[in-house]
Amino acid sequence: MAATSSLEVIHGHDAASAALQRTRRLVLGALDAPDSAAGLARRLGISRQRLNYHLRALERRGLVECIEERRKGNCTERILRATARAFVISPDALGALNTTAEAAADRLSAAYVIAVSARTIREVSTLDTRARQAGKRIATLTIDSEIRFATAESRAAFASELNQCVAALVAKYHDDTAPSGRRFRVVAHAHPVGEANEGRADEGKADEGKKGAER
Repeated sequence: MAATSSLEVIHGHDAASAALQRTRRLVLGALDAPDSAAGLARRLGISRQRLNYHLRALERRGLVECIEERRKGNCTERILRATARAFVISPDALGALNTTAEAAADRLSAAYVIAVSARTIREVSTLDTRARQAGKRIATLTIDSEIRFATAESRAAFASELNQCVAALVAKYHDDTAPSGRRFRVVAHAHPVGEANEGRADEGKADEGKKGAER
């Protein structure tokens, strides 16, 4: 039995609609471990007829798969599971409403960060699907870090230096004439982290301090 994928990207509009429907989200969450329709109906408190309707829809869209069939008397019991432990919906599921990096012209805007991230999801997930079908892996590299800037000036200086470093590395290693070379896309972006959550945490601490003083 093949292992469940840790993450699957949903591309089609129909598959995205199926995954977002409330009952089907519950079914997908419950099928992180294999189960039969009967067992699933008991756990979720859903009638078999209603559950089977949703299971068929999820199977048609490749979000649920049958991994085993068991004979039980005169019946065959199908064991199902979700095709991944987590799902991400690709922006291309929106069709014409999908954003593009070209549409967000301001490279310093939040819209541009989002558009580039959306493009990454589209491109990498498509390449990964093709690679898995061929029994291969794609070569990727992710650098994910956090930095706390003391001032806006230090943030601007960091951005300038990072731009210079990346430009130097691209100039050093880019070879447009290599006959067996392969193009890679390199993306670097920065955005604030958790400011809203940090604010709520600080407010919570302040409230606790007030309650302590009152006591």
